[in-house]
Amino acid sequence: MQNILVIYHYAGPEYPPRNSVLDHLYALERYAEARCFYVNIAVRRVPRYIWQIPFDLIVFHTSFLASRWNPLKFRRLIRKISVVKDLPGVKIALPQDEFIYTTLLCDFINEFRIDNIFSVASPSEWPKIYAQVDRDRVSIDRILTAYLDGATIDRIRFLEARTGRRTVDIGYRAWRPAPWLGRHALLKRRVAEVFQQRAPAKGFSTNISTAEGDTLLGDAWYEFLVSCRYTIGVEAGASILDSDGSIKRRTEIYMARNPRASFAEIERQCFSDHEGSLQLRTLGPRNLEAAVAKTCQILVDGDYNGVLVPDEHYIALRPDFSNIDEVLELLKCEDLRQAMVDKAYVDIVASGRYTYRRFVEALLNRVPAGGAPRVRGGTSINVLHGRARVADRRSWRAVAVIAPARAAFRRAAVGILSEARARAVINWIRDFGRR
Repeated sequence: MQNILVIYHYAGPEYPPRNSVLDHLYALERYAEARCFYVNIAVRRVPRYIWQIPFDLIVFHTSFLASRWNPLKFRRLIRKISVVKDLPGVKIALPQDEFIYTTLLCDFINEFRIDNIFSVASPSEWPKIYAQVDRDRVSIDRILTAYLDGATIDRIRFLEARTGRRTVDIGYRAWRPAPWLGRHALLKRRVAEVFQQRAPAKGFSTNISTAEGDTLLGDAWYEFLVSCRYTIGVEAGASILDSDGSIKRRTEIYMARNPRASFAEIERQCFSDHEGSLQLRTLGPRNLEAAVAKTCQILVDGDYNGVLVPDEHYIALRPDFSNIDEVLELLKCEDLRQAMVDKAYVDIVASGRYTYRRFVEALLNRVPAGGAPRVRGGTSINVLHGRARVADRRSWRAVAVIAPARAAFRRAAVGILSEARARAVINWIRDFGRR
């Protein structure tokens, strides 16, 4: 039996975390016929016993690599797990948000001698993102940001059957995109504004919000989704490559000093020469969840990793919204909606092509047939595996205490200062510490 080590980092601020986060994190435990050792380095140290275990695969999870959003913290975490650097076994990195702090990401890949990168970016962007990585030594494959889990599919289908009638015509939730992500990310807010303005005039009920307080987690999100006939959206991603985070810092400082500045002004002052430096476009978890919920999608036209096809799986909205009236007319045809959601369900859900089982198979295919060298004492490894599972469950109890405290502190800070100014102060402190 293979042995797999998963290094991850989760301490909130959301607790419980989104179902999509847990599905992604524990996919290996569910679908790999292997002993999976999970270490949440947000609340634990790397246990000493790892040297007793011949690992076939070492996975640096998305949640760990996302810690680079705080460079000082990320460097501390790297020192904290430095012992893993010298472990034998195939090392895999699962980065996302490949538009920011990519220099830090490349440094980590080189220092820890990562063998394989599973990227959500398209191959055309890899030379920009991984400019400091020797691609003759490190292989890169493209994957989705998320996949479908069997239990999640069953849960959504149960909630749909229980909910029955769909009471909302058009529903949507998204966070307000930061300007330093570029014009593409701005579409998340614009699509919400356009439908809020135009849909009610055509007689459609809406439940659309980009306010942080309206975020829906867990079953609440699924229940909302199955109550909607349609949902709107745009490809996840960014159109600016911020390799060292300087664009983000510069923009947040400018916004703190000029809280009423428009996007055009912010762009002109902070990143006018960088717009279009990256074309990061990806399918999001909610696109797959909508297919399961049989909620018809109205999406800004895009590639969506080749999974969603316009006029087959979703109603296409032009990026300039010039066909909004035509789209709203199509929403009146229930037969069209039903045919589209049925087609999306068959091609995306029932086909089984986009499941976590397939995702895990892709990771395991990177392990050589011979695997890691075997050692005596298989029983003792089983005992260590049992201890590791107990320790991981205990780490989540710690997160249950830490996460609400962090969220409360953040709310208090934002209550005292504007969010943009609070971020600027934090960035100034980090820069001072770095100097």
